[in-house]
Amino acid sequence: MNTEEVRLALEEVRPHLQADGGDVELVEVSDDGTVKVRLTGACAGCPMRQMTLKGGIENYLKKKVPGLKLVEAV
Repeated sequence: MNTEEVRLALEEVRPHLQADGGDVELVEVSDDGTVKVRLTGACAGCPMRQMTLKGGIENYLKKKVPGLKLVEAV
């Protein structure tokens, strides 16, 4: 798993978040398969942010990026 693969996959997710006034920033890609992101805009304070993170972003990235195990918000 490399940073560029994660970055490209996030670019595919980003328009869906931006449509609702939010966004996501890549913070870190760890060797252990953990990706850290920062939710911004409307996503930062949304009560559904955990569902968006796990059900949307993490599920999508796991399909697109081999070796990815976990997505965490920081």
